[in-house]
Amino acid sequence: MSRLFEPLSLRGLTLPNRAWVSPMCQYSATDGVPNDWHLVHLGQFAVGGAGLVLTEASAVTPEGRISPQDTGIWNDEQVAAWRRVTDFVHAQGAVIGMQLAHAGRKASTRRPWEGSGSVPASEGGWQSVGADDQPFGDYAPARPLTTDEVARIPADFAAGARRALDAGFDLVELHLAHGYLGHQFLSPLSNSRTDRYGGDFEGRTRLALELTEAVRAEIGPGVPLLTRISASDWADGGWSPDDSVHLVKLLADRGTDLVDVSSGGNVLHPRIPVGPGYQVPFAERIRRETAVPTGAVGMITEPEQAEQIVATGSADAVFLARALLRDPHWPQRAAHALGAEVRWADQYLRAKPRR
Repeated sequence: MSRLFEPLSLRGLTLPNRAWVSPMCQYSATDGVPNDWHLVHLGQFAVGGAGLVLTEASAVTPEGRISPQDTGIWNDEQVAAWRRVTDFVHAQGAVIGMQLAHAGRKASTRRPWEGSGSVPASEGGWQSVGADDQPFGDYAPARPLTTDEVARIPADFAAGARRALDAGFDLVELHLAHGYLGHQFLSPLSNSRTDRYGGDFEGRTRLALELTEAVRAEIGPGVPLLTRISASDWADGGWSPDDSVHLVKLLADRGTDLVDVSSGGNVLHPRIPVGPGYQVPFAERIRRETAVPTGAVGMITEPEQAEQIVATGSADAVFLARALLRDPHWPQRAAHALGAEVRWADQYLRAKPRR
């Protein structure tokens, strides 16, 4: 039996398999509202057999968007638009989750195919905010958040989580990775604050723990909560794998059910030994030392590779991104290669390979 295609239960929710869709920004929304592109983009993965479909990083406030074209979850119009997506995904037998996000100092940036750097106010941009005023590369410097402003951010995430449930999502994921706001507070390389949200490990992790507590309280005991982290800054003096192990234990105590383990994104030009499955050891270590379920991500492309990650206990699930963009039916192809069963839409049954 394939371990990759075994169900996984988190709280009261059963995910049909462990081949999951990683959050992938599409930079294609207007005023944070998803549209037909998002319906087709996410819907194709559900048709293709993925066990969990995660949305792109969806901002809990307008200024929390990475680009002006990012999706959001701060108003009722967005809730109604997301409902079309969740209804379709559910009709295919898949589970869908929303990644709740705030870009911090990496907000108000151009979408990738339109250049780089910050978008000025004259073109629809805004003043970014962050842990401090250190810019990221050539981005415009952020305005440091006051202590009171930081203390109000968990309420924004909790409100976003409530709207996500109203929109039909089955679970939510907190985005604390890739140099966005949650990660900025965690890393000493991007957090020079001297108030209670800065300084030592306890201060720098305070916001992450408050976000977790607020969202868990809002969604209640039956809804799974995932958290994406960058396990390492890949830079001297930055956030480290040791820090990640310590943090995950604290997150679990506050209601996190699974950690989505990525890395990097907080400093320019880190030296990362990129290769197939290069981040899997982080997921394996966190799982082994904390007993918290993990998901592995990063250059996982082949069915046998994904199967080995889950079967050996390196992670409980795999998150796929570029492999799914190239082949939205990757889970169905993988199931055939591994001798497993996965759902097929009735309309596509004529294409199902015979054994």
